[in-house]
Amino acid sequence: MSGACKGDEVITSKDKGTVMPTKLTIPDLAAKKAAGERLALLAVGEVLTARWAERAGIDIVGVGDSIGMTLYGHENTLSMSMDQMINHTRAVRTGAPNTMCVVSMPYGSYATREMAVINALRLMKESGCDAVKMQGGREKFDIIKAIADAGVPVMSQVGLVPHMVHKFGGFKMQGRTAEAAMEIVDNARAIEEAGAVGIEVEAMPYEVGKAVDESVSIFTAAIGAGSACTAQILNGYDVLGAFDTFKPKFAKRYANMSEIAVKAFAEFREDVVSGSFPDADHSYQMKPEEAQRLADMLREEKP
Repeated sequence: MSGACKGDEVITSKDKGTVMPTKLTIPDLAAKKAAGERLALLAVGEVLTARWAERAGIDIVGVGDSIGMTLYGHENTLSMSMDQMINHTRAVRTGAPNTMCVVSMPYGSYATREMAVINALRLMKESGCDAVKMQGGREKFDIIKAIADAGVPVMSQVGLVPHMVHKFGGFKMQGRTAEAAMEIVDNARAIEEAGAVGIEVEAMPYEVGKAVDESVSIFTAAIGAGSACTAQILNGYDVLGAFDTFKPKFAKRYANMSEIAVKAFAEFREDVVSGSFPDADHSYQMKPEEAQRLADMLREEKP
């Protein structure tokens, strides 16, 4: 991936000596949108996938509370805590130190302005992220503004808002009618007015995602919302085919890691049961003379 996709300068990575672009900055996001450039945003949750994402040239990594589902096996995202999000983001930051990182504020962490500011500042200080993301539109205007006024780069989300999954009756597409679409557009405008630097646009018809993107000047990132936005988001565990509990309509699997993993684990078990693992190539051995000395010592110990 060329430097134009991220920053203008390049650095040499300590990882295998590869050369990669410097990470995006917050001002870059609006500039990329204005220039009509497209970016790739991948949701990851630990050091390995973060490292792979950076090696692949992914523009932005997001640590979403969707890891509650992909890594913890919960039925939704609501149970994730601040401590968990901080710890996972630290791991991602370790794996992808040269990639912009946006972390989700977990459910309940921005219920009031005061709470939101404290938790947003804590995420920035303790996790190493570059921006935080909450959820909600006009109804969260004061909270978004409070975080922005505190000097924290903040994004928010419209459309399918997972923190309101119970209100929606499940993970369902939004913006089915013109009236519903206009409400989503209004929420996006409110997010920009409040001082946010970006908007996540999730699970809506292409026409609605396009209307959202054209209604704001700030960065937009779509997941299941068509191709109009500046960035496209997919969950890294969907991309890898590692998360196979279910597959959202908008998710595209580029690999089948779960099948590969199950096959590898099964072969490992077969080798253990048959006694073919570990073999000499996968075992440590003493020098022959030391092995003989050990055998002599053990023999001498016997009564």
